[in-house]
Amino acid sequence: MEPFLSRDGKYLFFNNLNDPSITNTNVYYAGKINDSSFEYKGEVYGVNSNALDAVATMDDLHNFYFVSTRSYEQTLSTIYRGVFSNGSVSAVDIVPGISLNRAAMVNFDVEVSADGNKLYFVDGEFTNTGQPKTADLVIAFKKGGAFVRDGNSEKILQHVNSDQLEYAACISRNELILFFTRVQKITSEAKPRIFYATRKNKNEPFNEPVEIKEMEGFVEAASLSADEHILYYHKRENNHFVLYCIRMQD
Repeated sequence: MEPFLSRDGKYLFFNNLNDPSITNTNVYYAGKINDSSFEYKGEVYGVNSNALDAVATMDDLHNFYFVSTRSYEQTLSTIYRGVFSNGSVSAVDIVPGISLNRAAMVNFDVEVSADGNKLYFVDGEFTNTGQPKTADLVIAFKKGGAFVRDGNSEKILQHVNSDQLEYAACISRNELILFFTRVQKITSEAKPRIFYATRKNKNEPFNEPVEIKEMEGFVEAASLSADEHILYYHKRENNHFVLYCIRMQD
């Protein structure tokens, strides 16, 4: 699940099933052979814990971000960062400036821009059963060693966020195309869809999203290839999740 292609195209990061009631979710990686073939390398060392660890992303300088519930009860924070090198991540710590510090509010999914200056993530309010009842995308920008929530985030994403659940952001290198997943609610019968929204410059709101109808079934979590001609995503098949790719039209 949750594929992410490194910006240089060398590595595919992903996690196993993100259901703590069934398995311990960890982050793994593979090396690229060609657009549809990768060599499995194993776990990303330094990232995984006994809690849920998932949704990897990385900027051009190998600053590595991921989601972890390891300290949520103590810190109300779930987005971590470190530095990736040769299959291992060092200096892992919480990203400051992201959490709303409110119980039941969880930041899940994270995407860093190629230059490392923006984070696209989710504010989600969860029920007692562990399901999100609200989920909207949010943007934060880097300021010193921390990130600050963008005061224009709501305006920039006004056509993206809705009364449904929006999550799993994927941003193009120039930040003019935003891919994301939308669903009414997450159930076994749900059919999440992947959308994209465009804009002419980084200071204006994204336009009305367009659904990628060529992706059929239960699909989530888009990630662009290094040349941005291929979109990777996961799809549920027979209660398992499989990674797929689709070539984008010009």
